[in-house]
Amino acid sequence: MDWFFKFPHMDDTALRGLKKATDEGFRGFTRNYGDIIEGLFTPLAHFLIAAERFMLKTPWPVITLLILVIAWAATRSVRITLGCLATLLMIGYFDMWDDTMRTISMIFVCTVLSIAIGIPIGILMSRSDRVQRVINPILDVMQTMPSFVYLIPVVMLLGIGKVPGLIAVVIYAIPPMIRLTDLGIRLVDNDVLEAADAFGADRKQKLFKVQLPLALPTIMAGINQTIMMALAMVVIASMIGVQGLGQPVLKAIANQYFTLGIFNGLAIVGIAIMFDRISQAYGKRLQRHREIAHG
Repeated sequence: MDWFFKFPHMDDTALRGLKKATDEGFRGFTRNYGDIIEGLFTPLAHFLIAAERFMLKTPWPVITLLILVIAWAATRSVRITLGCLATLLMIGYFDMWDDTMRTISMIFVCTVLSIAIGIPIGILMSRSDRVQRVINPILDVMQTMPSFVYLIPVVMLLGIGKVPGLIAVVIYAIPPMIRLTDLGIRLVDNDVLEAADAFGADRKQKLFKVQLPLALPTIMAGINQTIMMALAMVVIASMIGVQGLGQPVLKAIANQYFTLGIFNGLAIVGIAIMFDRISQAYGKRLQRHREIAHG
């Protein structure tokens, strides 16, 4: 009965040959086109460096006030605004300000990039069931693939540094943005679309004046999830040179520095809660405005 339990597999020699050919092919591609691909991401590197420089060079009271203004404008909640203030003051008190600003600048750039790429793809998916059937399996792979695996091709192509880490974080964090944009547009009531047709709106007008405004609360939920997933990648991205709160955590793991790891871990949790509460509260406000408009 041994033959019944033995799983059929490729011949060892053929498997080794396939692996070797694939590895050599990728190395050859990296040698020939690595510099060209790296050049394509130069504007992204400049954007990230500019965001980081702004967060680090601007005096901390100005940054704190800016974040509090954003929190109040988005939430209209005194409790959330005071919670953001307390979080930022604690981060500064425990001397984690610079690393936190680097992490926030990375999350900001990742979020902007995810929105710029994710919303158009989500719109495309919402307009075509065929496109949705093609892209959904890709998103499934992106969401279930172990995050360390993203680092292998990115590092081989672009080396160690901020941009490879940024790309890996975006790949990990963008699927919710795409899925929820697609979902939000598909959930728009057909009666509303028929009314838009009756008023003579074309496809572009329906998209920008009807579908996207009504889908905005769902899209905000996608932005919220993208931010949370980007923060979850902070420590892993620090392994390939991304500066921020992840590097002290990595150092704490390697050297068994308990307090260093705990404090920086709590700082990551603090800014995650801060971003989560702000984006969720803003999404709920949009939802209320939508209900009032329909009510």
